[in-house]
Amino acid sequence: MTIKDLQPKNVWTNFYSLTRCPRPSKHEEVVRKFLLDWAAKRGIEAFADETGNVIMRAPATPGFENRRGVILQAHMDMVPQKVADKVHDFKKDPIETQIIGDWVGAVGTTLGADDGIGVALAMSVLEDKSLQHGPVEVLITYDEETGMTGAEHLRPGLFKGDILLNLDSEDEGELCIGCAGGLDGTGDFSFRKYRTPKGQVGFKYEVKGLQGGHSGMDISLYRANANRVMARTLLPLVEKYGVRVASMNGGTLRNAIPFEAAAEIIVPKENEEAVKKVVEAVNAEIRDEFLDTDPGMQFLFERLPRVPGYCIPRGVTLRALKAIFACPTGVIRMSSAFEGLTETSTNLAMVRTNGGHILVHSLMRSSRNSAKEALAERMRCVFELAGAKFTTYGGYSGWTPKPDTPVYKLITDIWKEISGEEMKVNATHGGLECALLGAKYPNWEMASIGPTIVHPHSPDERVKISTVANSWAFLVKILERIPVK
Repeated sequence: MTIKDLQPKNVWTNFYSLTRCPRPSKHEEVVRKFLLDWAAKRGIEAFADETGNVIMRAPATPGFENRRGVILQAHMDMVPQKVADKVHDFKKDPIETQIIGDWVGAVGTTLGADDGIGVALAMSVLEDKSLQHGPVEVLITYDEETGMTGAEHLRPGLFKGDILLNLDSEDEGELCIGCAGGLDGTGDFSFRKYRTPKGQVGFKYEVKGLQGGHSGMDISLYRANANRVMARTLLPLVEKYGVRVASMNGGTLRNAIPFEAAAEIIVPKENEEAVKKVVEAVNAEIRDEFLDTDPGMQFLFERLPRVPGYCIPRGVTLRALKAIFACPTGVIRMSSAFEGLTETSTNLAMVRTNGGHILVHSLMRSSRNSAKEALAERMRCVFELAGAKFTTYGGYSGWTPKPDTPVYKLITDIWKEISGEEMKVNATHGGLECALLGAKYPNWEMASIGPTIVHPHSPDERVKISTVANSWAFLVKILERIPVK
């Protein structure tokens, strides 16, 4: 049995086709062509705008011409994450899926249900001639995961509808009506490398097997951050045992909690045994602290066949390690308006040693713009006190909840009818394109729905099969009951 055999068949068939299309963020050429070809074969109006978003349209079915127009919105790109021993080229290889009970996951990689399922739902609406609905437009954006570039560059005036249903939420039974804004920041420690002195041995230190996850949705789970673990382990070695660092790298994406990090270090021969004991002791402490959230945490400390020929100056190394260990990461404040929702956080996403620089990337999020800016200032203070240059970029505002609109009531009423349960109205700490789209189309009423997806942005990403069927039935019913103009 494959995912093409699951129900509803049209949704899963479309999602399967998307898993065949390489579509990491910033490399959407293949999936964009697939979408346009798919529409052309079915006689569906479709085009790519001047920046690369795909727009499709279906006319109202007979008798529904006077209904308000609906825009179904999702993004075509996916987060490319894999476990260390998985051989996979996200620019070329299809995603290998597997069914485990009521869940669909991938084998050693991210699944791309975020937001491939949303795209598949929208595609299925367009091709299903049995549905009843008013005018439907579909907006499939690109590069959502690394900067919401498609939404940012979308031109006003392209759409006639005024109700936007974003299909990028990840909890069945929840109606999302707001999201956090974001801001990226980078601390830059510049250095001139120097030759490794004699009488040294080389070691590679690795931490892996952490849970990782989405830096918005999963940040409140208090999982270990691989970059913080690496800094905590290396700091006493450099301070007390004369260890030098040749390189340190961790994390892969700005919006994913880092689950792996590695460093090459240079140890004086006379301190080799003492260093091994310190590494073992510190890692035992960390493993015990995160036993509940990261039970698969693994550490590797192996002697290198050759000693690295160059290393980073000790002073720069110490300042960088102290800044990484000290800078905020994780939940800063929980929301007082929505129970269990993170209001403000930061993700210490990536550390890179590259061409005479140690670069430390963080993504700051908050539903309050002032709190986001204050957090950026806090980060700036930490890195500038450590002698680094700190810059911010890519900022975007949040989507402010407006809970009393007619569309919200319609959606919540329908959910109660088909499920027998009250729909939970909430906001998300993740970034949604609604924030940027609403700025361009201020007349839109916007809401976000979707099936249950767990651990997006990590190789543990899974989508719950039964909730996909429920989401399809829910979406069909919403379209049937969209009010008249």
